[in-house]
Amino acid sequence: MVHHFNYLLLIPLMVAAAAAAGDEFMNENSQLFPSAATTAIHLPSDPVPPSCPALNPNLNYRPVIGILSHPGDGASGRLSNDTNASYIAASYVKFVESAGARVIPLIYNEPPQLLEKKLNLVNGVLFTGGWAKTGLYFSTVQTVFKKVLEKNDAGDHFPVIAICLGFELLTMIISQNQSILEQFSAADQAATLQFIANTNLNGTVFQRFPPDLLQKLSTDCIVMQNHHVYVSTVMGQHYPVTGFQWHPGKNAFEWGLSTIPHSEDAVRVTQHVANFFVSEARKSSNRPPAREVLDNLIYNYTPTYGGKAGRGYDEVYIFT
Repeated sequence: MVHHFNYLLLIPLMVAAAAAAGDEFMNENSQLFPSAATTAIHLPSDPVPPSCPALNPNLNYRPVIGILSHPGDGASGRLSNDTNASYIAASYVKFVESAGARVIPLIYNEPPQLLEKKLNLVNGVLFTGGWAKTGLYFSTVQTVFKKVLEKNDAGDHFPVIAICLGFELLTMIISQNQSILEQFSAADQAATLQFIANTNLNGTVFQRFPPDLLQKLSTDCIVMQNHHVYVSTVMGQHYPVTGFQWHPGKNAFEWGLSTIPHSEDAVRVTQHVANFFVSEARKSSNRPPAREVLDNLIYNYTPTYGGKAGRGYDEVYIFT
């Protein structure tokens, strides 16, 4: 069956290519910290200060993200040769957790009814990198993406982040053209990102990036690329869908390649992208039963250390 996604338009955003003390500190930093000289320190004997402001009742402060597993073990069979095995790199899990969300694994080859049940327990979906572009994996991505659009159409703000392969698959699904992708030789290196002229960043993943970091994206090699020049970042015009051809999570959580950037600015990029995704997930109105969430969290599984198995991910969750 062919599903039509003509109503989703992805907009390309980018292409790749000493301590002081005392009064001196207070005076020199009065502009940076205008309340420093006047803010009172409350002692135990002082009256109780005003309570914290109420949280926004429209936001979900316990968001859960579903991450779709990918065929294999993430290490070319060196960790598991089970033909039914699939995996999620632990770096994706850490990426989500670093921004304040938990993870439920969506195992791509589990029964469709169970996969749909898990989708009803989460507030957003992450499609990972990998290599599988056909067969059951492709059809599962297609099914999950269709469900995501249906949730948004029904009024639930349900975001998607698609990274590398995930981004490629969404372009194939949305365009209904499996030949839309062009071949580029892999680079496996840090690189810059270049904004398209007159790009409006409002509402995008880059909106909350500080100006200095936005500038460094185009001048410093602080993002991990696996290709050369291409459309690297897109967003949905009418849906909370963001795609990256680059790898925002590797800067902080993967160490297998010496070319992955680990500078402070590179890690800031990871954190800002993660914060954006989870902030979008907090807007979801889905409030699933807590017990069902606990029963399905990725904490019920144990990651496998793969760093000694050769090039690849440092840790993976393997499902068999």
